[in-house]
Amino acid sequence: MYLNRYIRRISSLFILSALLMCTPVKEETDEIDDKDAYVQISTENPAYFELSNGSTYIPNGFNLVNPPEEDELEEVVLTMAANRINYCRVWLGLSLWDIEHVKSGEYDVEKAKILDRFLELCYTNGIKVKMCLEYFRDCPAERNRWSDKIIHNVANGGYYTSMEEFIDSEKGHEQFKRKLKFYQERYGDRPEIFAWELWNEVNCVKGDYLEWTKIMLPELHKLFPKNLAVQSLGSYDYEGYREEMYRPMMLLETNDVTQVHRYLDLGARWDVCHGPADVLAAEAVREMLNFNTGKPVVLAETGAVKPKHTGYSEIYDLDTVGVLNHDQLFAPFFAGAAGTGNAWWWRQCIDRFDQWYLFDRFAESVKGIDPVRERFEPVMIPHDRLRIYALKGNNTLIAWCKDINNDWRTEFEKGIQPELLQDLSVDLAASIRDLKIENPRAYDPWTDTWSTQEINDGSMSLPSFKRSVVFKLEFKK
Repeated sequence: MYLNRYIRRISSLFILSALLMCTPVKEETDEIDDKDAYVQISTENPAYFELSNGSTYIPNGFNLVNPPEEDELEEVVLTMAANRINYCRVWLGLSLWDIEHVKSGEYDVEKAKILDRFLELCYTNGIKVKMCLEYFRDCPAERNRWSDKIIHNVANGGYYTSMEEFIDSEKGHEQFKRKLKFYQERYGDRPEIFAWELWNEVNCVKGDYLEWTKIMLPELHKLFPKNLAVQSLGSYDYEGYREEMYRPMMLLETNDVTQVHRYLDLGARWDVCHGPADVLAAEAVREMLNFNTGKPVVLAETGAVKPKHTGYSEIYDLDTVGVLNHDQLFAPFFAGAAGTGNAWWWRQCIDRFDQWYLFDRFAESVKGIDPVRERFEPVMIPHDRLRIYALKGNNTLIAWCKDINNDWRTEFEKGIQPELLQDLSVDLAASIRDLKIENPRAYDPWTDTWSTQEINDGSMSLPSFKRSVVFKLEFKK
């Protein structure tokens, strides 16, 4: 395992060195480099992000939790950069980053130095980081679950007898604000910070979490005016959560991004969570789009779990090429999200079988695309063998096509290898009528191959492929 890590690290350094050698040196200008620019919501098209220097920004990344070991930080960040990953999410309350781990309300500056180093690495390599501030769900006198944080209980030198007291009391509010102030003094106005997130899946916390969020989001905006401020909810695996949780939270004016979590979970009450990974991911995005929040939508956590989130799914032990991660990366963006779906089980579904390349393949498929100026609208193009998720813009149509006979069940339950699809075409007559078509191309993300295609009588040819393929064409009206 360590030999593989060493080889991968050397490879990452080699790739980055090559990229630097091939990159023209910029002349000194007043232009702000992307790494010095802040992520913001586009005023021209608030369904998407852009950087404060005007550059396109499509988040392409994952959840970096549980965190790597301290001595792995450089290797992981370099591997991310070598695969064109430009985003990750961290939980600041977990071991490596946790500044409040000895006594409630006291902050460990030495721990913060580890986060300092990580953020500097991310800044240097152009990676934006979502900083999730808290995750614990209860503060009992004795630890019973992984999500307990006992230092806040009076029995352990803390100030609270219950989680409700922490969340609902003025004393609890003021203590949390002091923690925000600590972070602000150390990390205020940092361009490598994508957003500050109040709490992971805050609905799992005892107390009036919506009212607490209404108090704390404005505090984030006040302390971090250059960064986005967001909140998250648990897996959207039950239809009743639409009105019970998701709509009220995502419609908060101070909540900058419409985030959703959803997993492949055979224990979920909603059947959509039992099916193909692309379908469950795309449907989660559509549900959020239907709220009409006027904000970007992001599938902020996804993956496959044992029933009712009792661990990572055994599918990952079999999925050596990354079928699940590929589908959950691509489907959200092509269904109308502002970026990729963000995998949770990164050790299992990305690192273990060295599936980092999947992010590079997504980046390649959308290279040169500007969703803000295109003003993309998501559409489904009918096909008898493919689910075609398409984005039609002012001058571009780009689509991701998924073989409907291939999914996690066929490959990992039934052992059916993906079929080589040949001589397929897509009827685009209704989409490109009266348009002058230019440069029709297809990209196979499994072989990293672009090919020039033909359009005859409104029908576009596709290359031979397995599992999925992307096609793109430009047009003039």
